[in-house]
Amino acid sequence: MASCSMASAATGFMVTPNLTSNTTTVRCTMLMFSSKNTRSSRLVVKAADEAAPPTAAAPLAAETAPKPPPIGPKRGTKVRILRKESYWFKGVGSVVTVDQDPKTRYPVVVRFNKVNYANVSTNNYALDEIQEV
Repeated sequence: MASCSMASAATGFMVTPNLTSNTTTVRCTMLMFSSKNTRSSRLVVKAADEAAPPTAAAPLAAETAPKPPPIGPKRGTKVRILRKESYWFKGVGSVVTVDQDPKTRYPVVVRFNKVNYANVSTNNYALDEIQEV
């Protein structure tokens, strides 16, 4: 929502432009009401009836490369924790999710049955800090 200051005594106005080009037709309706407080007014814009231009999406779908294989253990896999400073060291938990971004430092989220001192039951681990059971 955009706001602007207007020093107008008008109570409201309506603008309905029709934009036409050689590829698309856009019909847009704008409506604005001025409030009693002239320092703040509200502008509401609504766009409708937009015809999508023809795209060349079909050739792009055929040229896409195959997905790389997923990294890390699958969801629900039981893993043993190898991080020595962890509360759950040598404990077993189940994998909740694995972030597929290679730049993520701790991509594996593991959930445990036992909570730690802070009443937390999940933690993130690196791929080399877990071992599948």
